[in-house]
Amino acid sequence: MPHPLNLGPAGSPGTEVRTEQDGSVIRRSVLPGGIRVLTEEMPGQRSTAVGAWVAVGSRDETDGHHGSTHFLEHLLFKGTPTRTALDIAEAFDAVGGEANAATGKEHTSYYARVLDVDLPMAVDVIADMVTSSLIDPGELETERGVILEELAMNDDDPVDVAHERFTTAVLGDHPLGRPIGGTPETIRAVPREAVLEHYRRTYVPRELVVTAAGSVDHDALCTQVVAAVRAGGWTLDPAAVPAARRHGAAAAHARGIDVPGSGAVVVPGPESALLPTTGTAATVRRPTEQANVLLGGRGIQAGDERRYTLSVLTTVLGGGMSSRLFQEIREKRGLAYSTYAFASSYAEAGTFGLYAGCAPGNVEQVVQLLVAEWERLAADGITPEELARGVGQLRGNLVLGLEDNGSRMARLGRAEIVHGELTSLDEMIEQISAVTARQVRDLAAELAAAPRSLVVVGPFDDDLAARLLTAG
Repeated sequence: MPHPLNLGPAGSPGTEVRTEQDGSVIRRSVLPGGIRVLTEEMPGQRSTAVGAWVAVGSRDETDGHHGSTHFLEHLLFKGTPTRTALDIAEAFDAVGGEANAATGKEHTSYYARVLDVDLPMAVDVIADMVTSSLIDPGELETERGVILEELAMNDDDPVDVAHERFTTAVLGDHPLGRPIGGTPETIRAVPREAVLEHYRRTYVPRELVVTAAGSVDHDALCTQVVAAVRAGGWTLDPAAVPAARRHGAAAAHARGIDVPGSGAVVVPGPESALLPTTGTAATVRRPTEQANVLLGGRGIQAGDERRYTLSVLTTVLGGGMSSRLFQEIREKRGLAYSTYAFASSYAEAGTFGLYAGCAPGNVEQVVQLLVAEWERLAADGITPEELARGVGQLRGNLVLGLEDNGSRMARLGRAEIVHGELTSLDEMIEQISAVTARQVRDLAAELAAAPRSLVVVGPFDDDLAARLLTAG
């Protein structure tokens, strides 16, 4: 099996990295200041997706700064010394482009998709936003209200509430357990000075990663990026190196830290001690017609070699209409419209869970079915037919998901920030195809043996989740 490309801590500017089988060319450069630029030139494209990433997310907020990361996602669109908020919006509207941003637990991105001839404009505008946001006091107060409305909208969605509470239940007081967008309390409390300090401390050259996919000239983009960030006032030290990636599985392997018999490894640190060692139950009262149920626990790290095994596991258990959860809960019994399995992975922790939305009176039966299917898979494994179907589904989803340049741009960003290696489409397909039924069963058994958490959102007066979790 071919090995993924190791991106390393640095690289040679302008070096061609690899030509993919579809003819696309991937290149990576480290520029002055430690800025990293990755591109994928795709034949036949007339558009380009470009993104500016900083490896700073909600988990990186310190006391007094909670909510700052989400605030910045909004405020960077609100003006710089050379552009008003309207100027930024009009720049993309005038060329039929799209621009947006996303905040995560471990990184934040600002991205756009434009015609290739408009790429220099997109780079200039995004770089201006990243380097020179005014964090205007008036705009901040306006956005404080906007963000509070956003949080209120999310709080009105019981599925969002269930997932948010589930993450907190599984990850506890660890920074990864905090809501990405902050809470109404933290958003109301955080002062402009804290948001500004968070911005100046974290939006620096060595944290910046620029990725682009589509019709893009790598060398020209590197030149544009350097010029744009310097115009924004950044000083680029030629000797600076990129910020180190977060500690996780890969870092632990390099340091010789391992857990016998498991691909999951953890670098000891003060934050790791905050991860709970027991399961948690939470019942959230909402006057809804349907109850939302989440059952699960700790998953695996982003760098865990078993991430492809986990993908097969979640697909077979709850990844489509032929999955076990869909068949048992929806098709055979008609107890839910939506039911699925899911997983999220971060540097030193992850979550794994099962979801179902059902009538409040059916919650107990649905929880029993979720437990039964999980434990049956852990005990008996999966059939050859299920393995073949799961692998085939993942392969198809993977290829279809990378048909557009926006997905490929995002893949470059995640590879650079999270994994430190870029796995080609063919390599990923090979690794998915190499997963065995025994590996799926072993991982399912490990996940099933760990402490479980249960979250139930619906019209309940008693602590239903605690009662069901104890009974299970």
